[in-house]
Amino acid sequence: MRNGAPKSALFDAHASVAQALGSGRRAEIVDLLAQAERSVEEIATEISQSVANTSQHLQVLARAGLVRSRRDGTRVYYRLASDRVAELWAAVRDVAVRHVAEVSVLADEYLGDRRGVEPLSSEELSERLARGDVVLLDVRPEPEFLAGHIAGARSTPLEALDELAGKLPKSREIVAYCRGPYCVYADDAVRLLRARGLKARRLDVGYPEWRRAGLPVEIAS
Repeated sequence: MRNGAPKSALFDAHASVAQALGSGRRAEIVDLLAQAERSVEEIATEISQSVANTSQHLQVLARAGLVRSRRDGTRVYYRLASDRVAELWAAVRDVAVRHVAEVSVLADEYLGDRRGVEPLSSEELSERLARGDVVLLDVRPEPEFLAGHIAGARSTPLEALDELAGKLPKSREIVAYCRGPYCVYADDAVRLLRARGLKARRLDVGYPEWRRAGLPVEIAS
């Protein structure tokens, strides 16, 4: 019989990836980096943690091979090691939705009343963009839009949407999207637009899912 130690070590190495994601803050970092590369300071602000705590979380992710870093002057920037990491996070999220009852309850508490926030599928959005009968708004922060966005989208960070709303056409439906299915920006955008008398829906996924599906994307020049 073979020595069990190498087998145990192999499975421990596999499990180290899951262990690295075994923190809500680290999962949140992976979700954020699926959008674009960000500095440690930017990540800390987004996840409401100190720079020191954020650095510790990033080191755990780096040791598991899930993120890579580069230095630019005094700042350190992090990115996902590959698209497979984003796919892993999406799979973990989907399993949680299907098998952890608490997730749906917590999502409702976080996102609020979604009865007036009607989703639109990627397939339908792709068809409507081809016909030119929809206005597409990317309501993520501008750095994420610049790093990559759905082709034909207009950068409209949520804080700028109220000013823009009066200039949008009432004859066409507005579709908002952000980081993913649990990103509150798109929901808030739809609520604001509907309150202004506009027809609005949200994409049922975010930019990372759209890109991984092989649908058209652009990078700002």
